[in-house]
Amino acid sequence: MPPTVNIAESEVINLDQVDRDILEILQKDGRSSASFIANEIGMSVPAVADRIKKLQESGVIKGFTTLLNHRKVGLDVSAFITVISESSSHYSDVVRETNNSPEIIQCFTTTGNGSHVLLALVENTHSLERLLRKIQSWPGVMRTETQIILSSYKGINAVLIP
Repeated sequence: MPPTVNIAESEVINLDQVDRDILEILQKDGRSSASFIANEIGMSVPAVADRIKKLQESGVIKGFTTLLNHRKVGLDVSAFITVISESSSHYSDVVRETNNSPEIIQCFTTTGNGSHVLLALVENTHSLERLLRKIQSWPGVMRTETQIILSSYKGINAVLIP
């Protein structure tokens, strides 16, 4: 799993067109070899490998992973869960508990009604109900609001780099 990034502490990295070209190719296929990329953008393999290494070291590339079809592995229910806490003093408790819950695949701090919005993947509605009871027992959690996702038409497979 890629490391967690605190957006407030992240710095913007200046990217030139070569970096952008490399990132565009890698976002389409993270398994693209340095040789393939070098051929596509007209650079040497060692130069491309060095660029990729620098992009990793700078944190622009957080890692490489495999995207799964969650339904094909038995996780049929996905949901957004808004956590409403007693106070902001429980912020770190919610983050800690989230990191200890494998059903929760993303955790966002937000403005609005809740302090956190969680994205969860579970087998079925019974599993979701168990997870909700678990979340509602976390320190400082007053209640939750849940939206079950019926369909998803767009994922985060590629980021448009400004």
